[in-house]
Amino acid sequence: MTHLDAVQLIALAAALGWASGLRLYLTVLLVGIAGHWGWVALPPGLQVLASPLVMACAAALAFIEFLADKIPLVDSAWDALHTLIRIPAGAALVAGLVSGWAGDGGQAWGIMAALLGGGLAAAAHTAKASTRAAANTSPEPFSNIGLSLMGDVAVPTMLWLAWAHPFVFFPLLAVALAVMAVLTWFCFKFVRALVRRVRRPASA
Repeated sequence: MTHLDAVQLIALAAALGWASGLRLYLTVLLVGIAGHWGWVALPPGLQVLASPLVMACAAALAFIEFLADKIPLVDSAWDALHTLIRIPAGAALVAGLVSGWAGDGGQAWGIMAALLGGGLAAAAHTAKASTRAAANTSPEPFSNIGLSLMGDVAVPTMLWLAWAHPFVFFPLLAVALAVMAVLTWFCFKFVRALVRRVRRPASA
């Protein structure tokens, strides 16, 4: 069983927050599997994820999300619903990760971790939702499926890198966040312009 050092802990905290904004249930499932099979020593705040019941529930929801995320418009409806779920869940997962790590300062670190996790989850979720909303304006389904498959691969890859190669993970996360910020900005501009274009004939 691998115990986390400080660098791995910070990397995994960032990875959990970011991944929760993209694939919450897959993230929960992968963390649970890692703890259940003894690959990583989960802290007390996350040990419940290794429960067979929690893993079964996460696996079922991850499968539903995998299918829903491949269907145009259904994916946007799923994202809209999960605006209320992914961000607080990301905050809770990261807070659970650092629980008990900092001794007497654990409560303060837990609050800081929750803010980090929630912020990263919000950034990833916003980029995902806005990009998929823009992709849904295209009549073909292949762009949606391609974007969805990228998310399916990115989440386990980034979680593994955070654990096994944190110094590779950090620059990749920085690049991912920069790309997400640019995509979010362009997609919001695109969707806003599209809404204006649709409203003009209606008002005329």
